[in-house]
Amino acid sequence: MKHFVSLLNDSIKTNWERPAVTNFGGVTYTYAQMAEVISKYHVLFSEAGIKKNDKIALYARNSAEWVIAYFATLTYEAVTVPFLPDFLPSAVAELGSFSECKLMIADDIAIAGLKEDAKNIERLEATAGFAGIVNLKDLSVDYAAVKELSSAYETLDEHLKALYPNGISAADVNFYKEERDMEAVVEISFTSGTTSAMSKGVVLPARSLSVNLEFARREIPMTQGGHILAILPMAHMFGQTFDVLFPLAGGSHVFVLPGKPTPARLLGGLAAVKPFMFLTVPMVIEKIFKSKVFPATRSFPAKLLLKIPGLDRIVLNKIKASLLTAFGNGFTTGLILGGAALNREVEDLLKRMKFPYSVGYGMTECGPLISYCDSKKFAKYSCGVKANPIEVRIDSSNPRRVLGEIQVKGDAVMLGYYNNEEATAGAFTKDGWLKTGDMGIIDANGNIFIKGRCKNMILTGSGQNIYPEEIEDKINNLPYVVESLVVGRKNALVALVVADYEAAKKDGIDAEALDKLVNDNVLALNSELAAYSKIGYAEVRNEPFEKTPKQSIKRFMYT
Repeated sequence: MKHFVSLLNDSIKTNWERPAVTNFGGVTYTYAQMAEVISKYHVLFSEAGIKKNDKIALYARNSAEWVIAYFATLTYEAVTVPFLPDFLPSAVAELGSFSECKLMIADDIAIAGLKEDAKNIERLEATAGFAGIVNLKDLSVDYAAVKELSSAYETLDEHLKALYPNGISAADVNFYKEERDMEAVVEISFTSGTTSAMSKGVVLPARSLSVNLEFARREIPMTQGGHILAILPMAHMFGQTFDVLFPLAGGSHVFVLPGKPTPARLLGGLAAVKPFMFLTVPMVIEKIFKSKVFPATRSFPAKLLLKIPGLDRIVLNKIKASLLTAFGNGFTTGLILGGAALNREVEDLLKRMKFPYSVGYGMTECGPLISYCDSKKFAKYSCGVKANPIEVRIDSSNPRRVLGEIQVKGDAVMLGYYNNEEATAGAFTKDGWLKTGDMGIIDANGNIFIKGRCKNMILTGSGQNIYPEEIEDKINNLPYVVESLVVGRKNALVALVVADYEAAKKDGIDAEALDKLVNDNVLALNSELAAYSKIGYAEVRNEPFEKTPKQSIKRFMYT
């Protein structure tokens, strides 16, 4: 396999004049301009005393500048430590110090947050050799712990002129000078999970990012010069690998959509960018379907036509055409989903209309990909087949029929958790397989089906194991339901349901009537459930659940 930095290096040289990354509605950087800014970062790093294998923190919202700072760190042979913008400044300061970061690159909002409390700077300075904080907007020094960093910024243009008297050219790009060690650490990615409040630093070697990129380039059709609309958190491995590394290693043009991807903002971006593929989490697509698609399929005429062979195709083709138009009519690869299971009603409709989609599966500890399948071969309700060369097994007596934990092995797998031997030991089996914490089966064709999380499992008084995700999927299909959680309380199953009060109000349903309607509908589902998995009662809420950056519910807060 080729080192991923080698592929980035070659792409910059090959696509020199092409646009590389754009802040949607704002500035565009060509591959040449990206190379110039990377070179400036390298000067700053060198003059500030940052050495190979030193750790550099990146704490900022998604932006074109984030991408360049990330590439600058990787190409310098430093270790990147990206923090999600959702992390509190105090947590970032603590984790930055814990992971021994020698420099912090941040945006205006993150810097302001860090400076609100002097203790944050003190924590960062506790690391021996900490140089300071650099603003990724213009590489200015917001805080200098060493004078060399300030002086490097003040003389940055002079340094660059000395290196490239005639300006940097494609021939000057040599960010990959020698064969690098595939076992060398390139990233420490701090998790933000659904089942614990504690964040662990996932230590990823070069081989993890390289094997992921190699698989993507082999299995996912790519268009040189094609467009990508990036909405996934770039500090998360899913967004990092497939919205940043993969397209830019192939000469594509990444548009970064700022802010939260509301259906209106997202559809506007998709229509303008016309991406050849779109990566997102199921919740985003489910929101689009609830607001735009389901109203068209649930009318009486549509319901009738969808039951008549031949006429159903007319309705489905119309919906598909409308959806493709909403996505910009640029799809050659299609819709790729990950991070959680897709709602079955949504998936049924996608499959019926023959829409190009697939659902992948991964985790930060695998950099991230575990399984994927092209939309043409994708099996409904699955998360694809194992991503070669990774190995996957089900820890059960009969992997095709009996649920067991999904376990993985291979080059994509992490080295461990940073300075946490206990957590590292607990993450692996005695024979060296990584425990994903997910329960599933594998069919005869190698398709992986996830049924739930080990930690989410509810043990009933009768000794039955219940995986709440399957019940939640049914609840989420009910009218006026935004999202739900099923939890165990005093030997009873309770459904926590977030209701859409705004939509109900438009339909003339007041809050009290909505609460009763939702509760009645949830309890009516009991007729479809096994005796041991029936819902005892529902609690209707008007506030959404707290989410991780990939929009999974933080379950630990509600159990």
